[in-house]
Amino acid sequence: MNKEYYHHYLAEDFYEYSFYSEGPKGRIKKSVIYTKIQDDPPVYNLAFGDFDNETKEINDKINTNNDDRDIVLATVANTINDFSNKYGNNFIFAAGSTPSRTRLYQIGIFGLWDEIEKDFYLWGYKEDNWREFQCNVNYEAFLIKKK
Repeated sequence: MNKEYYHHYLAEDFYEYSFYSEGPKGRIKKSVIYTKIQDDPPVYNLAFGDFDNETKEINDKINTNNDDRDIVLATVANTINDFSNKYGNNFIFAAGSTPSRTRLYQIGIFGLWDEIEKDFYLWGYKEDNWREFQCNVNYEAFLIKKK
C-alpha cells in the first residue's frame, strides 16, 4: 500500500491486530479483529475500534477525532491485506457501527480505490442486495475478497 499507515502489531494467528493512533488527543490504541461468521464460503467479520484497556474489548462507538483518519483507515486496509495473504481467498465483511461510520469507511475505500481494485474484489450492500462496488453509491456494508 502506497498510503501512509501506522505500524501494526499482530497476534501469531493473524486474527488480531493493534496499532496506535497519534494526534492531538494523544496516543490511542486501536484494534482490528477478524472473526469467522460463516463456514461455506468462509466469511470473516472485521471489527475495528479503540481498544478499551478496562474491558479488554473494542469500542466501535467512540469517535476519537485524533486528526489522523486517513492514516488509521489505511492501516486497517493494510490488516486486510495481511489477513488475506495469510488466509487466502476468504470474504471479509465490514460495516460501521452506525450509518455515519459506514459512510466514513466508504470515504476511506474511495481514497484507496486505485490500490484496492488492483488486488481485491469489492461489493457493497444496498437495498437487500450485494452489488459490485461503485465509488459514488452509499452502501450499508461491504464485502471484500482478494483476487
